[in-house]
Amino acid sequence: MTFAVTILAQDAAPAAGSMPGWFMPGKGLLAISLIIVAAAVMLSILWARSGRPIRIRKIAGLDAVDEAVGRATEMGRPVLFIPGIQDVDNIQTVAGITILGKVAKTAAEYDAEIEVPTTRSLVMTTAREAVHASYLSAGRTDSYNPDRIYYVSDEQFAFVAYTGGLMQRKRPAACFYFGCFFAESLILAENGNSIGAIQVAGTAETTQLPFFVASCDYTLIGEEFFAASAYLSGEPDQLGTLLGQDLVKGLAWAAVLVAALLATVAAVTGHEGIASFVNGARAALGGG
Repeated sequence: MTFAVTILAQDAAPAAGSMPGWFMPGKGLLAISLIIVAAAVMLSILWARSGRPIRIRKIAGLDAVDEAVGRATEMGRPVLFIPGIQDVDNIQTVAGITILGKVAKTAAEYDAEIEVPTTRSLVMTTAREAVHASYLSAGRTDSYNPDRIYYVSDEQFAFVAYTGGLMQRKRPAACFYFGCFFAESLILAENGNSIGAIQVAGTAETTQLPFFVASCDYTLIGEEFFAASAYLSGEPDQLGTLLGQDLVKGLAWAAVLVAALLATVAAVTGHEGIASFVNGARAALGGG
């Protein structure tokens, strides 16, 4: 027993003269990469704040918002917006609520009725705040009706069953699906297609994108969905962040290309120095 206690005490004792390090050894390149990312984003934001123009390519699905809401107004039918089926801790839900603000503002300007069923109570509260702010900015607070933004059910297919019935009863002329979707995506989109609605969808779930592409008029694919807030708002900070991320992606692609070329040269020539450099860089960035 005494021997075991002695061994444990020796293991627990810190080495003489050792000091805790500020950085993990061998991760210097990763730290430099993080600094480059932060610097690119911050400089891009400052660039945008200075008033210099930042151009974003056209996203057809977002340009179609006015057309879809205008069609609903002319037909006297409502606009349906579904911000996914996940809670507000999901980034896709947050992006969907951002787009909801733009759709609600357009609906307020056109005096169209907007209906927003949700699967989470917090999403309902957040959506109400976003729609109310949109009606306020459009000067139509008297037309805002919080009862049109409501909670249905946490259960996936209970929500889908309700929404499908809602579509058949109210026959919205425009349906928007922006958020995180799973197996219900095709059911919702096919219901909207059966009533002849203009449908615009956006999600980052790669398994559901084919269903939206096949059954909706416009689909925001992947990063187009997350770039929507900057595209719609035009705020310098959001545009600068988007530009900074694109610059970092370009640098990452260049780094991958250089690393691939160096690895190829090392494999062909058998140069140990180049091979050691490539392996060290990969390990420093967290690679195997």
